Amino acid sequence: MNHLNEKGRVLVTGGTGFLGAYIIQQLVQEGYPVRAIRRGDTEPFFIPADIRSKVEWVPGDILDVIGLEENMQDVDAVIHAAAMVSFTKKSRPALFQVNIEGTANVVNAALNSSVRRFIHISSVAALGRTGQGEKVTEEKKWSDSKWNTSYAISKFYGEMEVWRGFGEGLSGVILNPGTILGYGDWHHSSCALFRNAYEEFPWYTEGVNGFVDVRDVAKTAVDLLQSSLTGERFIVNGDNWSFRKLFETMADNLGKKRPSRKASPFLGGIAWRIAKIKSLISGRPGLLTKESARIAQSKTFFDNSKILQTLPEFRFTALEETIREACQAYLSNLNTLK
Repeated sequence: MNHLNEKGRVLVTGGTGFLGAYIIQQLVQEGYPVRAIRRGDTEPFFIPADIRSKVEWVPGDILDVIGLEENMQDVDAVIHAAAMVSFTKKSRPALFQVNIEGTANVVNAALNSSVRRFIHISSVAALGRTGQGEKVTEEKKWSDSKWNTSYAISKFYGEMEVWRGFGEGLSGVILNPGTILGYGDWHHSSCALFRNAYEEFPWYTEGVNGFVDVRDVAKTAVDLLQSSLTGERFIVNGDNWSFRKLFETMADNLGKKRPSRKASPFLGGIAWRIAKIKSLISGRPGLLTKESARIAQSKTFFDNSKILQTLPEFRFTALEETIREACQAYLSNLNTLK
């Protein structure tokens, strides 16, 4: 049997990242011994200290092949959550190095260490977009499109390394989450959506995208860790919302002004250029870039029926609840986030 109901040691890559931290929390709560790779001395402040204290933190980098193999000693399973997320042109080389080469390194180390289970956290972006309002299932085939960002391309080719690993004997599955929402460090990843709403970002679009609670992604990852299914992928998406509805709901829960300017493709081009200038002045990465502005105009609906059929007892958290609870946490911890 390949599943891990017997609570073998699990290695989590990207343990200090947004999703990685919540995966660690879920594993600890379910009684798994956890080893987590971290870069530097930081630990994720947004999960409880008593959870963090139960983790075996090890320094590492998925680009360090020797270190990876050392960290996989006495490990039964790997949840590969480490990834780089960026939508800036200058980040493309680093995106490809981390998300493709890094994933290949993790897969190879897992094969060499004979781990019994491998869960890869990908993204719905790796399925590709056409921007025409289509409904995307796990059967969608990748096709080149102007809607595919450098991040999407890097995640697609990273997945190819995982499929190779499955072909070479790894047992596991791929998860494709929608845009992940929840309480974390709002200077990084999709948590920056909340910071933008707090700062009363004025623009909105009618584009549609998939969104999901970070805790739901962590729960499905651990549930599938305990499964014997292998060589499959699962879309993990709570609901499909317009960006307008998303930002209005965030603004309402943060007590801030709703966005009031509809960004047409032309105005969106102006908006991302303004955001770029502000980013250069502030030194903080901006959420709105040329690529993300283009995505915000597209409409893509992601079908979550396969994961619900596979895990019949699982239910997605309503996005209204996700946003309300996350906003309460952000407002209660503003001093920590500055």
